[in-house]
This record gives sequence, C-alpha cells and structure tokens, in this order.
Amino acid sequence: THLYLPELASDLEGVLHRARDAGVHRCITLGIDVATSRRAVELAEQYDMIYAAVGIHPSESARATAADIDAIRELANHPRVVAIGEIGMDFYWQDVPPEPQYRIFEAMLNIAREADLPVVIHSRNAVREIEWFVQELGITHLKGQMHCFEAEELDARFFLDLGMHISIAGNVAYKGFKYLPTVRAIPLNRLLLETDSPYLTPLPKRGQHNEPANIVYVAEKLASIKNIPLDTLITHTTQNARELFGV
Repeated sequence: THLYLPELASDLEGVLHRARDAGVHRCITLGIDVATSRRAVELAEQYDMIYAAVGIHPSESARATAADIDAIRELANHPRVVAIGEIGMDFYWQDVPPEPQYRIFEAMLNIAREADLPVVIHSRNAVREIEWFVQELGITHLKGQMHCFEAEELDARFFLDLGMHISIAGNVAYKGFKYLPTVRAIPLNRLLLETDSPYLTPLPKRGQHNEPANIVYVAEKLASIKNIPLDTLITHTTQNARELFGV
C-alpha cells in the first residue's frame, strides 16, 4: 500500500481502523522515491501496524541521483524497514528510457543485498526485460515479492525458481485480466495478497479509492479461482508474508 498518498493520508486513522476491523493487522507502505520512502518510515515509526519499504520506482529513475541512491541505502538500515521497494522496471507508459531504469534497478538490488532485505519488484510490461536483466547480473537467488503480477505461467515459474513470491492484487477480478492460469499455478507457499491501495480497487468497491481493508475481496476471489477454502488461503498467504518480511 501507499499510505502516504492523499487519498489515504487524509483519513489515515479511519483507514487503519477499517483495516483492523477487516482482520488486517500489518501494512507495508512502499516508497517510490526518497521523499515518499522517508514518509513511509515516518509512518512506520508512528504506527505499530505499519512497516516501511524504501526504494526508487522505475518511473522516478531518470530523475534519481547518486545522492538519492545513498539516501535509500541509509534508510534501508532503519529498524522499521522490511523491504526494498517499490523497484523494478516499467515500459507501459514508455516515458522513461531503459538505461536509467536498469541503472536504478541494479542499484536498488545491490542495496537489498547489502541490507539483507527482500525486494518488491514492479514489472509492468517489463517481465521479460527483468528476467533478462537478473540473468545478466548473474543473480541466481532473490528473495522478495513480484508485485501485482501479470504474466504467463512460464514467467511465474522463472521467478519462483529464483526464490521469489508472487503477489496478486484486486485486478485479478477485472474483466480484462488474462492470467488466471498463472494464478492457479502459483503454489500456496509462495503466494501473497496485496491491495496496492489507493489503486487497483477490487470488486465490489471499484470506483472508490482502494484501501487495506479491501484485501478481503482479493482473498475471496483468489480462494474461488484456486477452489480452496477462504480460511486456507488466508492462513497460507498471511504466513508467507510474515516469513518473507519478518513482520
């Protein structure tokens, strides 16, 4: 989630209250640049149920400086930081050239390795490029989360073999979602849920700002897709998140 964004920050107490009422006891809020990463850490310091992830999003990579990389490296050592993210690559908008994206992604992967933290990888329209780049860097094992994953089963297998978890958000219920076979193939012990709030609002809340409480709708949809009891899915995905992020 991105709890520092105005859609959520303007009613943060209410957002967290509704999350608790829905059975959500931990939230990880992800930065996309230095300023939002710092804000994520501040929120994690203020609220016991919030943890922070820090990083530079691919959309911000062309503006990122060496000083920004150093700032993320410093934030990574904060005790409330549990991951490096949101990082990765994005060729959906095609407004940031590949070169700065590769440069910043590699820097963020290095910070994650140095800090021994999992990564949260954004891969919109860039799954194959990330696969190539990870191999180019000689990475044979990587712990973390493939965020809002939308790709073929063979791509999921690549990241599972690498050691990653696969995360599914509310867009799994959208009419245009093309990857149900991929979702069915993800083993329960490597599956994660997320909201990506305030974005990707799941049905039946679509048209409103998304928030952490709505993760229950993601869980219900996934349990239906995988044809398993809801409690079973929640138990596994909760345990996966706790073990991966140490929360």
